Amino acid sequence: MKIVVQIARVLVGGLFIFSGLVKAIDPLGLGYKMQEFFEVWAADGYFPGMMNYFHGQSLFFSIMMIALEIVLGVALLIGWKKNLVLTLLFLLTLFFTFLTSFVLFSGKIRACGCFGDCIPLTPIQTFTKDIVLTLLIVILIIYRKHIQPLFKGILGGLIVLISLFGATFLQFYVLKNLPLKDCLPYKKGNNLLELRKMPAGAIPDVYEYVFVYEKDGVKKDFTTANLPDSTWKFVDRKQNLVTKGENNIPAINDFSLTDSAGVNMTEEILGQPGEYYLFFLQYMNESESNWSAAFSELSIKAKQQNRSIYIVTSDKEKVNAFFNLRNTYNLPILTSDATAIKTAARANPTLFVMKGPVVTAKYSWADIGKAIK
Repeated sequence: MKIVVQIARVLVGGLFIFSGLVKAIDPLGLGYKMQEFFEVWAADGYFPGMMNYFHGQSLFFSIMMIALEIVLGVALLIGWKKNLVLTLLFLLTLFFTFLTSFVLFSGKIRACGCFGDCIPLTPIQTFTKDIVLTLLIVILIIYRKHIQPLFKGILGGLIVLISLFGATFLQFYVLKNLPLKDCLPYKKGNNLLELRKMPAGAIPDVYEYVFVYEKDGVKKDFTTANLPDSTWKFVDRKQNLVTKGENNIPAINDFSLTDSAGVNMTEEILGQPGEYYLFFLQYMNESESNWSAAFSELSIKAKQQNRSIYIVTSDKEKVNAFFNLRNTYNLPILTSDATAIKTAARANPTLFVMKGPVVTAKYSWADIGKAIK
């Protein structure tokens, strides 16, 4: 049993460290996933006031959760305070199992984001993983006498403390400078127009349309093959899913660029030849002084090189006021869905250097200067 315990210890500790690190390279991704859970629970009437408050604290929860995963994994591997660590691991795994079971059985959330966007798992895979993980931790709790610390004195605590600082530093670094590894469809080198197309071999959903007609106060459903005569009055049309399709969602399916007149300019802008900039600014915030000077230099360079700059936002009025009223950049302000901007730009703001529909470079607000050189 001692060998089994050591194998389980390495598996559990290593998995928690790996899971934490995969999410630590993009903590905003987990934060957005948490927001999705809170939105669903609030809509379902589960403590909506509390859920709405938690929604606003999602990034904080994300950072803490990721750091906790990494620290607990390290602590288990080195055998530091095993009773406390095993208890926390068990409670955390039960919580994860609850989340994955909600995803699996409710169908209201597509995925739990357990390994971030770089390693997408299906709901059944994540649920199975958590069940196995829970069983391994139960074994470790029962036979914890076989878990001995690798280091004596304060060295173990020092290693745990270093892992906490390291996990926290990594997350704040990527929040400022974009994820170390971009696993999203807007990453460098991707053709955004191609990714907006339906995947090859896609099988569309099959729907059946049911028409509701009324006569003499009685409502009745009819199919397209069996419509009533003119004595019936049309009331409504319903769409029922008959067969669920497969592979029929484009990698980029919610991204569009709309100008001030409400015209969709996505194909025209992304299809233009040459180089230009997309400046994603989801909303104006108090940190504009951190990037406004660099953006001013960028706009001067863009004019010199005859490159266009497009501002992409979901906060049109405030953004337009900054660029074209308070300042005289005279730049086109394009609106896009807030969720699409969150996916494309993991920092607010983020600069895309484009060549036609291809992303050639991405810079966070802290690194805009690198695009000027």
